Amino acid sequence: MLRNRCAAFAAGAALIAVALAAQGGRDQLRFIVQQQCVPHWLSNADPSPCVSVSLIGDSPESQGFAVLPDQKGGAHFLLIPTGTISGIESPDVLAPRAINYFDAAWQARDVLATASGHPVPRTAIGMAVNQIRARSQDQLHIHISCLGQPVYEALRMEAGRMGDRWTPLSIGGWQYQVIRIGGARLDRANPFELLADRLPGARNSMDQFTLLVAGMQFAEGPGFAILAGTQVPGAELLLDSTCAVKGAEK
Repeated sequence: MLRNRCAAFAAGAALIAVALAAQGGRDQLRFIVQQQCVPHWLSNADPSPCVSVSLIGDSPESQGFAVLPDQKGGAHFLLIPTGTISGIESPDVLAPRAINYFDAAWQARDVLATASGHPVPRTAIGMAVNQIRARSQDQLHIHISCLGQPVYEALRMEAGRMGDRWTPLSIGGWQYQVIRIGGARLDRANPFELLADRLPGARNSMDQFTLLVAGMQFAEGPGFAILAGTQVPGAELLLDSTCAVKGAEK
């Protein structure tokens, strides 16, 4: 069954690449989710070409999100709102009743194990959103993949120094701010809100930030490290779709 699902993911990624090439422009992801995944799910309970569709309601206008294999393949997926949300800078991500899309992405992390063919522990998982200059699509999408080795090593080394306030952290010569939160999941902490509310000046310049959330295992228990930076690489360069990193903790 695992082999079949992996093959299905690969086939889905190939179909997505064709669809992206045919549609063109910066609205490709929105088109796939709103014109293919959601209608297929509502009519046939089939989310293709997405892996899954989750809706709050039963109409095409319902709020929700879809999980889509990245067109480049491997253990790399995108969580995409079903509604139109341009990106990290959209007021919709900070609205009072906004879906916590990072928590939804964390809940969808099992797709990585299926795609990679082996269990992926929490400390190897990263979820990231690009700043506006580093993205090719104007529909919010959270990259779900494994952490690249440099990011994994830096977070592991600095885990004991992280706190509940943003503090500087250098990774590969790039300057980030990092904050630590506790808990097995993100249902009580929205990373978009933590960036906007706790990092001075961020609320008025959200589009300038790459935001990465990494699963962590602290001495006190499970949690997350949140990295934010402006003049830093795009999300794909922080992640590794081969899942070469194998953290020790589940």
